[in-house]
Amino acid sequence: MDLKEAKIIFRGGGIIAFPTETFYGLCVDPFNEEAIKKLFLLKGRPFESPVSVIVKDKEMLKRVAEEAPALAEGLMKKFWPGPLTIIFKAKPNIPPLLTADTGKIAARVSSSDVCRRLTGVLDSPITATSANPSGKRPPISPKEVLDYFNGSIDMLIDGGELSGKKGSTIVDATGEQIKVIREGEIPSEEILGN
Repeated sequence: MDLKEAKIIFRGGGIIAFPTETFYGLCVDPFNEEAIKKLFLLKGRPFESPVSVIVKDKEMLKRVAEEAPALAEGLMKKFWPGPLTIIFKAKPNIPPLLTADTGKIAARVSSSDVCRRLTGVLDSPITATSANPSGKRPPISPKEVLDYFNGSIDMLIDGGELSGKKGSTIVDATGEQIKVIREGEIPSEEILGN
């Protein structure tokens, strides 16, 4: 897998399909407004739907999140890397299009080896929206990604067939208490009982 080419595409505002531990995702530079716009148009995604990011580690999280509140620290320790997306207060330099103007950013550290290598080589957080048109089933194989987007994406990183579990659980850590927004791979009781 030649990730040097991925770096050129990413820096140039291109779109890369990549495997996570659940589904294939679409990655663009989350600081590049034009690339984010292209991503929304490709997916037919409403602009009022925010897009989450994958970061390499807690250090990289500091580039997109204002802070990691104590509430989130325990969850990060227990469930990262893994399918838990946590919503933080976004840094002011995050394009409003990515956050749907909410001032919040959803981020996770993926347990996928490809994701960790990709965020490392790109030295950047990456968008983590699933590689499907809005409303369609998220893809678990390179063939499904190409059935949706052949000719419209700049690169596909082949990770073979994925498990296609439930997707990540999403929690909001910006309030007084942790709030489960979407139940996914990690059950709510495991989160709230933390």
